[in-house]
Amino acid sequence: MPFLELFDETLDINSTENYEMSVQISIDGLAFALLDTIRNKYVLLRSTEPDDNKYLAADRISELISKDDFLTRKYKKVNVVMPSPKFTIVPAPLFDPGKKEEYFSFNLNRDDNDTVVANKIPDPDSYIVFSIPRSLYAIPSNFWPATYPFHHTKPLLNQLSRNSKSIGGYYVHVHIEKEFFNILVYDHGILKFSNTFNYRNISDILYYVLNVYKSMGISHEEPLHFSGHTGKYDDIWSGFAMYIRNLKFTDPAGGFNFSYVFNELELHRFINLFTVTSCE
Repeated sequence: MPFLELFDETLDINSTENYEMSVQISIDGLAFALLDTIRNKYVLLRSTEPDDNKYLAADRISELISKDDFLTRKYKKVNVVMPSPKFTIVPAPLFDPGKKEEYFSFNLNRDDNDTVVANKIPDPDSYIVFSIPRSLYAIPSNFWPATYPFHHTKPLLNQLSRNSKSIGGYYVHVHIEKEFFNILVYDHGILKFSNTFNYRNISDILYYVLNVYKSMGISHEEPLHFSGHTGKYDDIWSGFAMYIRNLKFTDPAGGFNFSYVFNELELHRFINLFTVTSCE
């Protein structure tokens, strides 16, 4: 299985109670990062992904966690991010916690083995209602009982809402996961469009994104921002470069910095893992 590890020489396994740990769990991989809260510096990243065209089953993820020397330690705080393509956004004034399953089922098909979860977000003032397989949902509570899972768009929206307010027009962002992607469009700092699409190839991503540009009347001169499973000069970048001149990657931002060992890492790939520490 593909494995990535970066760690600073100041990392101390006996001082984890001074660290904040963020974990991302999905069938597409397990990743976690440690933030030294005294120095506000990320000092560790570990990521494990399944082999091509395979997935990590819940029992395999639990096995990886139980055998990891850091994941089973005690921390100042633990955050858990769980990506899911199935979500909807409900305005806070209309939200009733007892009806989250109804909100979800009104917009999406719910599998019998899924658990529906709701996250509050401040901007826009609303709730993200999403589903995750029950077998995955059980993992955080088994290892970190005080945690509550966050949808991957919670930290993403938290950062993008700040970024978009510094721009006087459209702010278009595409976040790429392995089998689906999110398109988010802000206009003068206000979220105007949010949707998720499954894809099989680069042409699918091009089709949906360029259609959003066209339907919303967004000029191809407007920058397109990326995060997630893409990188400079890969097929996604090269495909969009034929249509949109200004392509950018959104690096994680917040009240933290990174050890020098992260200098060669494409930080945008783990944007939600790093920025979840800034979420309320």
